[in-house]
Amino acid sequence: MNFEQFQQTIGVTFKDKELMKQAFTHSSYVNEHRGKKYEDNERLEFLGDAVLELAVSQYLFRKFPNMTEGELTKLRASIVCEPSLVHFAENLNFNDLVLLGKGEEMTGGRTRPALLADAFEAFIGALYLDQGFQVAVTFLDKYVFPEIKPGAFSHAMDYKSLLQEIVQQQKDGQIEYAIVEEKGPAHNREFVANVFIQEEVFGIGIGRTKKEAEQKAAKEALNKLK
Repeated sequence: MNFEQFQQTIGVTFKDKELMKQAFTHSSYVNEHRGKKYEDNERLEFLGDAVLELAVSQYLFRKFPNMTEGELTKLRASIVCEPSLVHFAENLNFNDLVLLGKGEEMTGGRTRPALLADAFEAFIGALYLDQGFQVAVTFLDKYVFPEIKPGAFSHAMDYKSLLQEIVQQQKDGQIEYAIVEEKGPAHNREFVANVFIQEEVFGIGIGRTKKEAEQKAAKEALNKLK
């Protein structure tokens, strides 16, 4: 599938085709084409994350009027976490569209969960910039919201939210996360995160993204607390 076919599938025609392409451009691709004016999707991912949170929050608020704030927060967290975003990206064949460097391609980047989740967020950011918030919501209404039912995302564990809940019940201290190390080449980067509870390290996580590393650190901390 190419970008033209993709636009036909989702029923949206981008005004700025380069913006759409950027949403699928991994940093490894940019690094291998330094002579050309390519931009990776990391800034769009940042924006898309915020747009996605707002759109999902708005939908849940209206759809489930009897849910408490805590229940809404948990459900939203399970929808916007990495496993769910990967599910949405795979349903739309994002793995066919991502632009990767040769090294990332050879190491299985096209099916890497963190990469696909990031591309989905970046696409939402690009869609918002190009078409506005309402078109982004319409897209989500077609491809994401129909799957939202209580319990539908129970497989997608958000360890950071679970840790926050347990610490609030058991301890008075604040939770803090810190990326303490970055290693490996740009196309195969690894991040090391520590999670601190009352200024004591309770968990260490290693992941291909900062989010993944923090989730793994939170998971380790949960195991210690249990």
